[in-house]
Amino acid sequence: MTIFDGVRELLAEHAPDAVALEESFVGADARIALSVGQARGAVLVAAASAGVECAEYAPARVKQAVCGYGRADKGQIERMVKLVLRLDATPGTNHEADALAVAICHALAPPLLEVAG
Repeated sequence: MTIFDGVRELLAEHAPDAVALEESFVGADARIALSVGQARGAVLVAAASAGVECAEYAPARVKQAVCGYGRADKGQIERMVKLVLRLDATPGTNHEADALAVAICHALAPPLLEVAG
């Protein structure tokens, strides 16, 4: 199964209102950047083909929304995700914590935009 097919199935099963992604961080390894870009593209195309709105957030904006500090470290993000979502334990991996942090950022974005005018 491809990423595109998997995302399409998840979208059909869960019918989300939106898909939120963190903007890519381009590090020193070009192969990883290319792979991440291809995966993100598959997610964006799957969401668009399902008519689901997509939003993208810079890593610093996600950290700011969740931790109040745009340069928060992974541990801070994990702890704040646990507190905000009232979880019994911190997420199992950094990837899970990051995904939940992006979801929190997206959930907070509309109220913040209204306050900003």
